[in-house]
Amino acid sequence: MKIKKAVIPAAGFGTRVLPATKNMPKEMFPIVDKPTIQYIVEEAVAAGITDILIITNRGKNLMEDHFDYAPELEAALKKAGKNDILEEVRSIANLADITFIRQKEMKGLGHAVLKAKSFVGNEPFAIMFGDGVIHSETKPAIKQLIDAYGVFGDGVLGVKKVPESEIHKYGSLKVEPIRDNLFKCTDMIEKPQRPEDVMSLYSITDRVVLPPSIFDILEDTKPGAGGEIQLTDAMKVIAREKGMTAVEMEGKRFDIGNKFGILEANIELGLKHPETKDKLREYIKEIAKTL
Repeated sequence: MKIKKAVIPAAGFGTRVLPATKNMPKEMFPIVDKPTIQYIVEEAVAAGITDILIITNRGKNLMEDHFDYAPELEAALKKAGKNDILEEVRSIANLADITFIRQKEMKGLGHAVLKAKSFVGNEPFAIMFGDGVIHSETKPAIKQLIDAYGVFGDGVLGVKKVPESEIHKYGSLKVEPIRDNLFKCTDMIEKPQRPEDVMSLYSITDRVVLPPSIFDILEDTKPGAGGEIQLTDAMKVIAREKGMTAVEMEGKRFDIGNKFGILEANIELGLKHPETKDKLREYIKEIAKTL
């Protein structure tokens, strides 16, 4: 099934990486030479997605500017004869048809996704969290979910295993194996606080593909964990009634919402970047001698 639309919720405060996020959205943190949000948009485009809605809040105009033309910069690059860089900079504005909408009240991820109802219309769509970069050497992470959509259940969840000591910070899924890296999900809980509430160590990780029926469910969803409207609570309805497919995604996931994740992403992706990999490798070898 072709899925052409993606929603990127990017309205959080980024409190885990303050004070850097006081005036700069975490989605604009650079990983080597590109902001986090560009990696996510490029993943969507590589999966065949053509229309993207980014949900922001106050103070995140930098993201809109990044995906717009920059006439003064482009004129300077053209005058200097830096045509390769000019072409790269201009291409950012043409990656996809990108629109923005603000979440004016911070009422949770479910509330943010509900803002996308008119954008999505009556078709399945992808959700890609704004602080999760997933680097795959084979197939874009969201494409792995798109390929599984509608095969085993009504909606697809990208999942990873979480350490038992960390599961209370995430969601826990009730799953049963189908084959290979595919599971059927029939229930879920957001941030289980008691050991008996943990259904498994599999948790939703940054990527989902959902049917448009999620919006009707969200409109009836009451505030849950943290007093917020949780997307998990709405997806739980689909999981219990129809079942959903869980895909243990191939690829390395970087959490740009925390300090170590930012460092990890820059080191690992810096070791793959053609302009930095050789010098960075030598630097790591030298500094490792002093540890």
